[in-house]
Amino acid sequence: MSAGSSDVAIVGIGISRFGRHEGVSGLALGATAVRRALEDSGLSWSDVEFATGGSQDAGNADTMVNVLGLTGLPFFNVENACATGGSSLSVACSLIGSGAHSLGVVVGFDKHQRGAFDPNPADWGLGDWYGETGMMLTTQFFAMKIQRYLHDHGISHGTLAKVAAKNYRNGSLNPNAWRRTPLTEDEVAGSAMMFCSPGEGGVALVVCRADVASRYTTRPVYVRSTVVRSRRFGSFEVFSPWLTVERAPSPTVEAAKAAYEAAGIGPEDIDLAQVQDTESGAEIMHMAETGLCEDGEQEALVAAGATAIDGKLPVNTDGGCIANGEPVGASGLRQIYESALQLRGDAGDRQVPGEPRTALTHVYGAPGVSACTILSA
Repeated sequence: MSAGSSDVAIVGIGISRFGRHEGVSGLALGATAVRRALEDSGLSWSDVEFATGGSQDAGNADTMVNVLGLTGLPFFNVENACATGGSSLSVACSLIGSGAHSLGVVVGFDKHQRGAFDPNPADWGLGDWYGETGMMLTTQFFAMKIQRYLHDHGISHGTLAKVAAKNYRNGSLNPNAWRRTPLTEDEVAGSAMMFCSPGEGGVALVVCRADVASRYTTRPVYVRSTVVRSRRFGSFEVFSPWLTVERAPSPTVEAAKAAYEAAGIGPEDIDLAQVQDTESGAEIMHMAETGLCEDGEQEALVAAGATAIDGKLPVNTDGGCIANGEPVGASGLRQIYESALQLRGDAGDRQVPGEPRTALTHVYGAPGVSACTILSA
């Protein structure tokens, strides 16, 4: 699915602080984000015609009406692993683009147990043997995939530390980030293994038909395109039980290509990007898979500071998953929130200079699903 800028605008954004919130449910974090998004747009819950959203571990999103208000609106639950947020926005854009509704809320939230994600193989169509190999621990899979990618494209391990340090630095400037202490490259390189950790948080957007956006804000952000793709035979994705001899492109490659085509622009037109960085190596791989650079160019770009906030292609300006953790249902919408904030010029100490006009967001979820969105001011 894709939606053009003539269809959908974002007129309100809201977020709860990411991290750990003892005694606060994931649903409550989502409701907080919705209230803040409505306040940002000058609307109330009774004005909302429909809602979409979801979480992985914090319950059904539609039960949020119990605390926001029982207005009878249609509420569509969406769950698509780490791509839940991007998929929820895609559903909302389809509803508006079809003419079924003109104003809605998109919400994502989650609250995970401490420790690494520990999925059940049977839930993903796999036998117990796959879990016994340790590969259900997604960090194991991504470590293997990243090591192979670095080897194949001549990228040093030092680039991993540079990416992580950059994201911790960006996170230190983000009042809603979980980890706000900057770390140097040496501190990262000398630390224990680092990977995306499950967290807690909520994000919400108010979306509407673009032609009525001026009713709610003087600074709308337009959804130029939003695309979701699943894996093809031959692509090597998380929870893949085997690797084919001949490789196919990842779902990210295809989602990004379709998003650019639907938006009528190319990667060279992107002013800033938020890409999935469940590990620093994931950011490196996804930079190429989204077309922002060629395979192997990442080391030079990162070393030159090109992906820093003041670089020529800022990536993960809010600190990404590395600084924010990953509440699965909220991560994709966190990227949209950050991009909208940047395009509105409201990002404060981490504002990208030069009045950015276009942004790309990218999420990737098990078992090989990718969502890419292009936004413009």
